[in-house]
Amino acid sequence: MKILLDSCISGTLRERLTEDGHDVVWTGVWAEDPGDDEILSFAYRETRVLITLDKDFGTLAMLHGKAHAGILRLVNLSVSEQKLVCRQVLSQHGAELLAGAIITAERERLRIRLADS
Repeated sequence: MKILLDSCISGTLRERLTEDGHDVVWTGVWAEDPGDDEILSFAYRETRVLITLDKDFGTLAMLHGKAHAGILRLVNLSVSEQKLVCRQVLSQHGAELLAGAIITAERERLRIRLADS
């Protein structure tokens, strides 16, 4: 799966997801932050699922109708929990993400908003 990690996500997650066979780009190595609009547009153009801690991307997608290729938002998870949750969500809900779902993952809860919802 093609993934775009927001800069707020640890680079160690990039390593783990790459080891799992994913094609991962991390905005943390970009020369400058182009802003949320451009990050979401880049992910869409490249057909990359965006993984972030930032709820603003969901707002851009849902309230402003910005196109996206799936968004996974991680909420209040340690770096080690982020690794586990990402692996789980990508393996169990990858098809939904690729179809444009927005998934919010917390320790004990997973909210999935399907593309046509």
